[in-house]
Amino acid sequence: MTRSASSGAPSPGAPSPAPFGVAGTPDREPYAPTGLTTDAGALGFEWRVSITRLGPVSARVRGSRGALSDGAGSRVATLLLHGAAGSWTTWTPLLAELDRRSLTPFDVVALDLPGWGDSPAFHPDAGIDDVSGAAVDLLRSLGYTSWHVVGHSLGAFIALHLAATEPEATLSASLVSPATFAVAEVARRPLHAASRRPAFAGLLAVMRCFAPFGRGASRLLKALRRARLLGVVVAPLFAHPRRVPDSVVAALADEVRPAAFVQAARIAAGYDLEGWWSRIRCPVRSVRGNDDVFAGDDDDRMLARVVRDVSLTVVPEAGHFAHIEAPQAVAAALLPAFSPRS
Repeated sequence: MTRSASSGAPSPGAPSPAPFGVAGTPDREPYAPTGLTTDAGALGFEWRVSITRLGPVSARVRGSRGALSDGAGSRVATLLLHGAAGSWTTWTPLLAELDRRSLTPFDVVALDLPGWGDSPAFHPDAGIDDVSGAAVDLLRSLGYTSWHVVGHSLGAFIALHLAATEPEATLSASLVSPATFAVAEVARRPLHAASRRPAFAGLLAVMRCFAPFGRGASRLLKALRRARLLGVVVAPLFAHPRRVPDSVVAALADEVRPAAFVQAARIAAGYDLEGWWSRIRCPVRSVRGNDDVFAGDDDDRMLARVVRDVSLTVVPEAGHFAHIEAPQAVAAALLPAFSPRS
């Protein structure tokens, strides 16, 4: 296990930011420099829908620009899994950063998890095997036989399960602002464990209030945004909430799905984190902000104890959306996972 803390600025004599596949120290970057976009075509993505074990699953796919190979002729994807308050669009600031730096291209599959974005809700009795299995169904329908998986928040939780259950196909798991042990405990015992992650406990309570309204909850959240109240609700998620692009707050209003959020919390509450994650064989890289209210040092310690090959990076001036708040630092921390040399 290795651990690093990115300072955000190179030390005297330090090399310039590393190219794709080589770790480095990023230059100091502006906070949340790029807003979200819903224009997949502008980033070279195509919209695809695949029928999976949970029904239709939507994804934005960018390929044929030089797919990586594992040396045996198989096609390798980079799978992006968003968190419980977003969709594929939450990755667009990081993707824009990769494109800006002209990093080695790779096949990217940014899906909308079942119940979010353009993917319809799934059966309330479905579990994490069904959700991760739906992602696998989609990847294989696109012709991919192995993958690097990158997950944010809830998506990191699913990424780790995918690494545990698909050890031959999962080449690496990269986690951005991962929701892991403390969040699962709060989901399991919201009253007794709320002090560990009060922001998550509060958000879960809000989502439980909104969940009965179904899709109507989105209209209520948009009304909060128009009244300039949504920013107050989501402020704890960001290190500098007043500097977050308007497109990010708008996306939270548009894309949060309270019923799916509550269902995800239920899945986390009943999940055996140590039992499953101790089976992971691939390298795991985790990066989070030092102001993340959903993840902390205690989660890092537990992850290092359970997962045999893990590196941990903490970046300054970032909260729970590190890939939006500090995309350059996140790229530097995670890109080695995608190199064939890793």
